[in-house]
Amino acid sequence: MAGTWGRFNIAALVLGFTFLYLPIILLVIFSFNESRLVTVWSGFSTRWYLALWSNKGLMDAAWVTAGVAFISATVATVLGTMAAVALTRYTRFRGRLLFSGMVFAPLVMPEVITGLSLLLLFVAVGFDRGFLTVTVAHITFSMCFVAVVVQSRLVSFDRSLEEAAMDLGATPVRAFFQVTLPIIMPAVASGWMLAFTLSLDDLVIASFTSGPGATTLPMKIYSQVRLGVTPEINAVCTILIGIVTLGVITVSLLNKRREILRQREAQIAATGIEALG
Repeated sequence: MAGTWGRFNIAALVLGFTFLYLPIILLVIFSFNESRLVTVWSGFSTRWYLALWSNKGLMDAAWVTAGVAFISATVATVLGTMAAVALTRYTRFRGRLLFSGMVFAPLVMPEVITGLSLLLLFVAVGFDRGFLTVTVAHITFSMCFVAVVVQSRLVSFDRSLEEAAMDLGATPVRAFFQVTLPIIMPAVASGWMLAFTLSLDDLVIASFTSGPGATTLPMKIYSQVRLGVTPEINAVCTILIGIVTLGVITVSLLNKRREILRQREAQIAATGIEALG
């Protein structure tokens, strides 16, 4: 019986990973296809990566996407961290339920509704749609993801460390930046990476809030795919996959290294206490 369940679990795992990653693997493979026909393999070549750099439309969209993603992820990380601190540290204040609901509402709100609401807002206040409106929109929907990630770390945070720093003369702000923030930094970095990835991936909200000169890469890819997939599309998608993969691996390695250093410091401290005893 145990062997049957083991084979079933392995088969389910293989099928699940195949369903998830086989299309991505095929996209990466055909990005190195010599032929212009994306479904017919005719030999290995990097010509489409070279041709991509001369495609002004795709390159302009890529720079817009990178700028929006970096700025929105950075601002969303700051605001999301502040919201997580407020929800974790101040458990009782007037309007807390409304505040938490407003922070986490974009998590469950359909993107079409979020995009349409932001569009109506920008039209009402007279904002010309462009780079700024797309950035504000991405900050709005990605901030809640950062808040969730950071809040989950703050819930298990030992506040006695902060209290010890304040007993030694540190102000609450200094204690937060010198004690709390370094400890929760892996969660903050993970939140930033998540917000950055969500911004790179967004199509619906950017379609509502973008304007002339602010076409993002997902919008550009979608508009070209409707006319037919080209090898340049495969190449740019492969580059995006590589950037996201590299970012995830980097954050994971940094978090693992920080955890190892923390364990070593704890072992050194324990050894010192035993020596004194």
